[in-house]
Amino acid sequence: MELFEDRPGDDGLRGRERAPAMMALMMATAMVVFDGSAINIALPQMATSLRVTPQMAVWFANGYLLSVAMTLAIFAALSRRLGFRPLFLSGLAVFTLASLGCSLAPDAPVLVAMRVLQGLGGAAVVSIGPAILRSVFPSRLLGSILGLNALLIAASTAIAPIIGGTLLDAWGWRWIFVLNVIPGAAALGLGVGFVRDLQTPARDPFDAVGGMLSAVLVGALVLATNRTAQPGDGGYVVLAALAGAGFIWRLYSAEEPLLPPAMFNSVRFSAAALTSMMAFVGQGITFVALPFLFQRAYGYSALETALLFMPWPVGIVLVAPHAGRLADRYSPATISTLGLVVLVAALASLALLPSGDGVWDIAVRCFFCGAGFGVFQSPNNREMLSNVARENSGYASGVLAIVRTFGQCLGLAIVGIVLNVSAQGGTQAALLGSVRWSLWIAVAATALATVLSLVRVRAASLAACE
Repeated sequence: MELFEDRPGDDGLRGRERAPAMMALMMATAMVVFDGSAINIALPQMATSLRVTPQMAVWFANGYLLSVAMTLAIFAALSRRLGFRPLFLSGLAVFTLASLGCSLAPDAPVLVAMRVLQGLGGAAVVSIGPAILRSVFPSRLLGSILGLNALLIAASTAIAPIIGGTLLDAWGWRWIFVLNVIPGAAALGLGVGFVRDLQTPARDPFDAVGGMLSAVLVGALVLATNRTAQPGDGGYVVLAALAGAGFIWRLYSAEEPLLPPAMFNSVRFSAAALTSMMAFVGQGITFVALPFLFQRAYGYSALETALLFMPWPVGIVLVAPHAGRLADRYSPATISTLGLVVLVAALASLALLPSGDGVWDIAVRCFFCGAGFGVFQSPNNREMLSNVARENSGYASGVLAIVRTFGQCLGLAIVGIVLNVSAQGGTQAALLGSVRWSLWIAVAATALATVLSLVRVRAASLAACE
């Protein structure tokens, strides 16, 4: 297989060492993605089992989300100073042990604490995942391996509700966390044996002030975007603005800032990051709006709604690996832009769905959304990682995770705002209208991502002419 063949001039690990290192990282990534996706369907049963209100049960998910979001930039910066190997292994160990702790939690406060620990371990893994892949595989295969990584994430997202629902019905919610323990231990063993740093960690001091400001900034943004539609929660917006101003000041005034500002001087890197964020805004809006459309307007059950979503990740699974391989041979900026064009058209087709449309029509439109996203994602990730110096791969990987997380949260907030403003009448017609407005905003966000992507296509063409 080409991924594990050695060629003269290859950087990264030798061919026979790549497979176990890749398995360690992909098993860890699959666990983190699965855990984040499967837990949502278990919240009602967890609330009943632990005798808490649904509002309290939401923190079983929010505690994890917040701890991941608030520490992504910190772990990306630490990877440059500690090295990928110790950060990956310690993060995976914390995630696995915290999963066991979640399964044994006797009450809600302990479970929330274990979920926060899980989030810390998960953030350490996902913040440097693409960077580790870049260090393991030679540059000529970067697009291919990122395509496989996108396939893995899509497949894990698709099967998580099914496996989670099966475990819930058979043995209860605790087994969702037990399921992480054996794969976590196996990934840890492979990581100890085969994941290693190929460059000497930097000895620069860690910017603790910048780390604190970044945590407050991202945490406040996540809380603000999750509660924007509720009155009286403007304090999070103010806090985010103050922390953001302080973080930017620190970024350009500190002797050794948390993230290197020079990294953002690359038009192609910055445009790829913004493009990714807006694409995830569009996807996030759609993932929240469509269940309202399918269940409230069309009358489908929750299970039928989940099945209607299946063609989206299937489209990513079928397309992403091929898009990644193409990005190793041709312009990744151009390929990802073509994917966005397909995604814009497919999202518009969902916004134009007539009332009571058939299952197959919905499935086809969702499939093309997934296919467009699959063509976009792995080439765009390759573009981000390949436009920073190799020693800054950890920073780039962290930025990639941050824009993805914030884009999804912003998409959720937009749907909340539209539903709060447009569906005031409470009628089905009002709800249907607000959902369609949300979908058109998703189209607009993805169209903006396309424009941003064209900016870096032009930058790439100008660089090729120099």
